[in-house]
Amino acid sequence: MSEYDYIIIGAGSAGCVLANRLTEGSQNKVLILEAGPMDHKLMVHIPAGVYHAYKDPSINWNYTSEPEPECDDRRIELPRGKVIGGSSSINSMVYMRGHPMDYDRWAKDFGLPDWSYERCLPYFKRCESSDRGENAWRGGSGPLGVTRGTLQNPLFDALYEAGEQSGQGTSDDLNGYKPEGIARLDSTTRYGRRCSAAVAHLKPALKRSNLTLQTRALSRHIILENNQARGIEYEVNGQVKQAFAAKEVIVSCGAIKSPQLLMLSGIGSADTLNAMNITPQINLPGVGQNLQDHLSIDSAYYCKKPITLHTLTHPMKKLSVGLKWLATRSGIGASHIWEMGGFVFGNDQVTHPNLQYHFTPVYSDWHNRKIRLQQGYVLTCDQLRPKSRGEVKLRSTDPHDRPASHFNYMSHPDDTRELVEALKAMQNLLMQPAFDEFRGERINPAPEAKTDSELEAWVRGYSSTDYHPCGTCRMGHDDLAVVDGQLRVHGVDHLRVVDASVMPDIVSGNLNAPTQMIGERAADYILGKEQLPAEQANFHFLEP
Repeated sequence: MSEYDYIIIGAGSAGCVLANRLTEGSQNKVLILEAGPMDHKLMVHIPAGVYHAYKDPSINWNYTSEPEPECDDRRIELPRGKVIGGSSSINSMVYMRGHPMDYDRWAKDFGLPDWSYERCLPYFKRCESSDRGENAWRGGSGPLGVTRGTLQNPLFDALYEAGEQSGQGTSDDLNGYKPEGIARLDSTTRYGRRCSAAVAHLKPALKRSNLTLQTRALSRHIILENNQARGIEYEVNGQVKQAFAAKEVIVSCGAIKSPQLLMLSGIGSADTLNAMNITPQINLPGVGQNLQDHLSIDSAYYCKKPITLHTLTHPMKKLSVGLKWLATRSGIGASHIWEMGGFVFGNDQVTHPNLQYHFTPVYSDWHNRKIRLQQGYVLTCDQLRPKSRGEVKLRSTDPHDRPASHFNYMSHPDDTRELVEALKAMQNLLMQPAFDEFRGERINPAPEAKTDSELEAWVRGYSSTDYHPCGTCRMGHDDLAVVDGQLRVHGVDHLRVVDASVMPDIVSGNLNAPTQMIGERAADYILGKEQLPAEQANFHFLEP
């Protein structure tokens, strides 16, 4: 029998943070279990290899949604990292905290005053080391490398200029004073390499004797005794093993796997569990509910000038980029490509931006698992605060089975309306004079799609996702809450959930930065430390 102080299930974005914080400066004996392998694949570490990383089935759970009724019954792809670092090892590396008002909404609407932005800000800062330097909004000495994009391309300049021309605005730092407008994006890179949660937090911690990592370990169920988490049963190479925790078991498997593991352990809706022939241990109807994600749509044009990144299709060009990166950690290989984006208003009814842009100077499509690059550019737009809600369900009691993810995209009519507004906002931006010298034929939406009904049909047929699932084990105090404000599972001692599943409501931006912040805060809760003092930073929307 193996016994530890803490067991962390999942070496993803939050789990890596926890592994680092729970073992630093202490004698705590910690085990972290990861279903995937080590991050030895080269494409994980080359930022420009992102296209290949998130399509690689050896490091990806390769989830899809269930058929989505409002998306023409399509199954929508949902890559999730199955490797140390989790999705931070295969994502597009965009570092975005979300809007400060998101966290104030958590505090006000969900009775979570300790999760206001001023209480979260010091943990964002503790986590990051920004190349912008330490200031009121930024951290300068944390483990996570955060780098402002530097790739030069005339299309990036055109997008920024179009932001001014359109009135959609510009910003110097979307994580700083003005979290609105078109701007250069930050990325989780350092010295030209991906800085995943594994690179930033886990690997340095593995040098300590009190941390044990077990890869290729599939968790089967949490061991419960008298409403207390005692340990975990897991499987390695077909062998079933058990490990026990003297202090806490911490579930950090992500928004899809965390509710699955809880339900397999008898924690969830009693009716649902009984229907699956699982004996209910703790009746928590909210487990698996409240599933949210950012649905996205593209607007793309062919480019009249050969300035896009389509030349990377050519083997010799690709080879030269790779060799330069290997030798110097610089050049196109050091870029995650999505270096420009923005937050904008799709209508005048919202208090803060409800649309998010990501822009890349190349058009790409996939044939099987091979990417084809074309001479074009793409603006992607996410609807940031959807009203639609989905759920994660068990397919069976077999932990190897993938759970069923019903996102119910666009089940609320406001979501469909906002995505049509998004297409119009993108069209307005891309038709500005700044793009006149580059703009060729429109690729997406199809040129013939012009009316609202035609655009809506396009959204239903071609929308995808930016891979931001969350909310399935949400914080709160009502009947559908799964964890409390300190991320302790209701009704179970010594058990917490720490990952994006605890978000009560999705934030307006990419989820990796907030998930690592949640891990930072959770570590202090777990260790019984005082939370860092609140910090108030000035923002332009607060000024009269």
